Amino acid sequence: MSAPGGGAVVSVESPTESRNPRTVDIDRVSTLDVVRLINAEDATVPAAVAAVLPELATAVDLAVDVVRAGGRVHYVGAGTSGRLATLDAAELVPTFNTPPDWFVAHHAGGQAALVRAIEDVEDQAGDGEAQIREHATAADLVLGVTASGRTPFVMGALRAAHEMGARTVLVSNNPGAPVPTGVDVVIALDTGPEAIAGSTRMKAGNSQKLVLTSFSTAVMVRLGRTYSNLMVSVRATNAKLRGRTVRILREATGLDERDCTDALAEAGGDLRVALVHLLSGTSAARAAEALDASDGHVRHALAALGA
Repeated sequence: MSAPGGGAVVSVESPTESRNPRTVDIDRVSTLDVVRLINAEDATVPAAVAAVLPELATAVDLAVDVVRAGGRVHYVGAGTSGRLATLDAAELVPTFNTPPDWFVAHHAGGQAALVRAIEDVEDQAGDGEAQIREHATAADLVLGVTASGRTPFVMGALRAAHEMGARTVLVSNNPGAPVPTGVDVVIALDTGPEAIAGSTRMKAGNSQKLVLTSFSTAVMVRLGRTYSNLMVSVRATNAKLRGRTVRILREATGLDERDCTDALAEAGGDLRVALVHLLSGTSAARAAEALDASDGHVRHALAALGA
């Protein structure tokens, strides 16, 4: 049997669809106990993520290699999974001042489905395949996110990516689902049945949010978009962020506000240039050259300057 769009339907029961024995009486208890039951289920999510950290680290290293070589990371998802992936990709630009095309999100149903559920679009394997064939290349990495482990839109995208020669990662909440041919890394989260059967916006979604945030943040760290645990690549686009850049510079250097403000001005507002300038004792112009030569990696630039 084939799904709409040409994807094969695989009959695999997802754990997220099963009834949770711990919450069968959730509609008979007090409001406080309702939220206690939900919270108890949510508390199991970090352990499920911890169990897949080796696979997550492998996916991060793949993405770092891809971006360093000039490729991009493509997120693919539907429903909650696609919205979480879109959110993660959108927040990288202001947080780490990344080029807007480093991380690209493809959501089943497009923009309209981000704000209003369009349930049938996730079944269109051909749409997922077309998205990747149009927007990705063999130099890229495609990461699919699906609670069931078998969403046709995501499977179609991963299949196309593999056929094109791109690297592929699957994030799933169904450890028992068959692994699609050619997937390089499978991150199978065992979050079990939801508090409300089938409501994957709950534990499955929470686990996907943790995985995506950890994945993209770790990629940024490995690419040198941070210095220590400071967001030195942040783009100061408003008063709050401009104030943050001064605080970050003070924290990293131990200097006072006036020195840091002056350094930022000399660096044209570029926090990384100001930081390398102050920590190395070299000019802002030389600091900028060292950063350019190190692909923006602050510690590598400092090392090159002997600091």
